[in-house]
Amino acid sequence: MSLSDTLRNAVRKRAGGCCEYCRIANCSGTVPFHVDHITPRKHGGPDDDLNLCFACFNCNMYKGYNLTGIDPSTGAITPLFHPRQQVWDEHFEIQADMTIAGLTPEGRTTVRVLRINLDERVESRRALATVDEYPCAAP
Repeated sequence: MSLSDTLRNAVRKRAGGCCEYCRIANCSGTVPFHVDHITPRKHGGPDDDLNLCFACFNCNMYKGYNLTGIDPSTGAITPLFHPRQQVWDEHFEIQADMTIAGLTPEGRTTVRVLRINLDERVESRRALATVDEYPCAAP
């Protein structure tokens, strides 16, 4: 089943055109964006607004069907960050070097699973920051 354009636009608007995982802006033109099922359909996730978020191609690709990962600090199996149930600023912090630090088990695990700090992704954020296009001003 395909999502309607109306629902896709509502998800994008709610996110303010920002990736809800890495905070890159859709208008940056660096990567395409997708509407992500937070709990994938494969795991019974519905197509409703409470299970959808706006994600850049990289975050969406690395997240895939994952619901959990291994917290690099504790080694424990940990759920990924859930944009509809959790607040980004409580789980992540953008560092001066444009890496993103996970502040909680969910944040650390999400940074790891979504490979948010791969060199090329950090370089892209640095370049965007120099022209005041990063971080995206999410609502």
